[in-house]
Amino acid sequence: MTAGPRFPRRETLRDGRFWLLCATAFLLAVSFALPSFRSKANGVDLLVVVDITGSMNTRDYRENGHPVSRLEHVKASLRSLLPELPCPARVGLAIFTERQPFLLFEPIDVCGAFAPVEGAIAGLDWRMAWEGDSHIAAGLYRAIDIAHDVNADLVFFTDGQEAPPLPASGGPEFTGERGAVKGLIVGTGGFALSPIPKFDDEGREIGFFGVADVPHENRFGPPPADAEQREGYNPRNAPFGSAAATGTEHLSSLREPYLKSLGDKTGLGYIRLEDASALRKAILAEARPHAVERERPLRPFALGLAFILLVALYGAPPLWTLLKRLRADRISTLAIWRKSRA
Repeated sequence: MTAGPRFPRRETLRDGRFWLLCATAFLLAVSFALPSFRSKANGVDLLVVVDITGSMNTRDYRENGHPVSRLEHVKASLRSLLPELPCPARVGLAIFTERQPFLLFEPIDVCGAFAPVEGAIAGLDWRMAWEGDSHIAAGLYRAIDIAHDVNADLVFFTDGQEAPPLPASGGPEFTGERGAVKGLIVGTGGFALSPIPKFDDEGREIGFFGVADVPHENRFGPPPADAEQREGYNPRNAPFGSAAATGTEHLSSLREPYLKSLGDKTGLGYIRLEDASALRKAILAEARPHAVERERPLRPFALGLAFILLVALYGAPPLWTLLKRLRADRISTLAIWRKSRA
């Protein structure tokens, strides 16, 4: 009976490919046991609040040559912004309607949980609104309180259209500390008046809002200074006059001066939404750097090195053989050409 060959053979031990394969197997095995290490870096913590009231359905943006609504443009800009944020970056999301923002989730690490954050942004819809009114100033002030509670900078997207309009006495006063929360008001929409889409109870678009569909004046509180000159004015029974107010509240445009005034009151910056690149620069200019502790796993480094060794083991020899064959063919072709020229 003949004894079988011993393993590994001496020829195998002298073969560099054997040791490359051993090193690859070792790295693959070790990668599952490698721990993570913690590191600190300056990142950004953002609370993104998106206005989902009716005027945000106005289509005064264009993407790929097609008109899109303000809300859809906000969503597209945010989804483009996420991968451009410097890691570590944490992002929370809230929606706004009536006068109260609703927090969907507190800031989470977008670098490690990109898909859930992007999916939540993609799922934003005007049908999530629980009221039709839009009290921008009150909603902004409450959003500042929420941002303070979650220790994040605020990014508030809105067109600034109050519905119903502000009373003659003006909007609510900001009672917080100016500049205590950093961040940005992002104005959305165009400067020209545009029609606001109208939907039925089933969510189907049925046209646009008309003059008679919305209030054009807020008649809470004291009347305006010119009320005495109005038709049918009576200081007791008709302090706003007897005629129904008319105006352009059924149309919508970006209320930029109003949003800038809110920014001055609260200490927030302002930018008009155009593209994700300009938005990113504005956010990073206004945001405070936060010291964030991150876990950095070592497994990707081991797996990457194992992949390089596999490429060297199975990819380099065929490539080297191909290069030698091409060189030999070139030399042979050159020799034939020279012989034909002789």
